Amino acid sequence: MVDKPAPDATRRSEKSRRAIYAAALALVGEVGYPRTTVEGIAARAGVGKQTIYRWWSSKADVLLEAFLDLSRQAAQEAGQEPYVIPDTGDLAADLKAVLRITVDQLLDPRFAVPSRALAAEGLVNEQLGRELVSTLLEPQLQLYVARLRSAQDAGQVRHDVDPRIALELFVSPLAQRWLQRTGLISYAYTDTLVEYALHGIAPR
Repeated sequence: MVDKPAPDATRRSEKSRRAIYAAALALVGEVGYPRTTVEGIAARAGVGKQTIYRWWSSKADVLLEAFLDLSRQAAQEAGQEPYVIPDTGDLAADLKAVLRITVDQLLDPRFAVPSRALAAEGLVNEQLGRELVSTLLEPQLQLYVARLRSAQDAGQVRHDVDPRIALELFVSPLAQRWLQRTGLISYAYTDTLVEYALHGIAPR
């Protein structure tokens, strides 16, 4: 009698985790955050809800982790390291490159649909809004802070500039245009934001 190899629990768990991520993002995009439930995510993913509660304490935790994973995948598909802003010595080129990746994400329905649903809910659900900022947004913004500080050290940005405020010159307009649909977002748009932010709009 030939012994069958034992099932690989690691592979099985990873498959379930991936299914849960996909289910959570799909549901929040389809029915919105308030109507998305742990039970619904479990049913969509084909797992028991106890599986979800074994790994996460709430649907918010599931969705936030699913978003982090989605961001990692998007960066990898773009050929970039996740959670890294390149430092080639050319600040404008580095900022344009990472903002172009952001444009790709915002135009990708996989990211855009659930992202809009969560962003909208975060405006009226204070707790969720705080979690979105602390878990997803602020860590990404700190990458810009680090890159701008590096540019200050290299003499490319004035030393009296506050990097946390300065990054909003190009990040915030993109977010506003996308969320409020006030205009198209494109590489040309974000490239222009970087040029305006770094060089201003006064005659040179």
